[in-house]
Amino acid sequence: MKIGILGSGIVGQTLGSGFIKHGHQVKIGTGNPGKLNDWLKNSGPSASVGSFEQAANFGDIIVLAVKGTVALSILEKAGSINLLDKTIIDATNPIEETPPVNGVLKFFTDQNYSLMEQLQSKFPKSNFVKSFSCVGSALMVNPDFGGIKPTMFIAGNSDNAKSQVKGILNTFGWEIEDMGKAEAARAIEPLCILWCIPGFLENRWMHAFKLLKK
Repeated sequence: MKIGILGSGIVGQTLGSGFIKHGHQVKIGTGNPGKLNDWLKNSGPSASVGSFEQAANFGDIIVLAVKGTVALSILEKAGSINLLDKTIIDATNPIEETPPVNGVLKFFTDQNYSLMEQLQSKFPKSNFVKSFSCVGSALMVNPDFGGIKPTMFIAGNSDNAKSQVKGILNTFGWEIEDMGKAEAARAIEPLCILWCIPGFLENRWMHAFKLLKK
């Protein structure tokens, strides 16, 4: 597939490299192309860089990998016509631009309306799927926990879009828990806060969640 990634930070670069590793073509959209010189040099012919609009136009599937504070503006730069009917993997979290308190991040959303719901309402003809939001970039692609697959929680309104994301997550080495419609992002996004606490307090960042079932 062709994957358009909106965002040139470590998450965008890591997922881009993961898609290339598994045989896909990737274009990362950025406002700072020079930031990706090393990534381009190390990624081979399946990698390219362009504007947010170019990356959105390029991708069969879109990955939104930017700060939550700018997520809406980046999607607007990408252009609704380029996002029409496409699956958008939403890896964002609504983190405020303030330091954590005792390791606990602050969100700019409340518990009754997630960032993904806000984005979905602004782009109703695109298919958002919350994913990759509750783990750090170092563990997003084929994480190694001694043969135990960690759990990725996803949510979204389109079953077809979730099916595409499930295929990607299977390839990337994840167990998948589909938590239902977009409203479930209200529960998934705060997992970022929980995931980050050991990192801020004890510099422990190499962990992931696992749902145990009987």
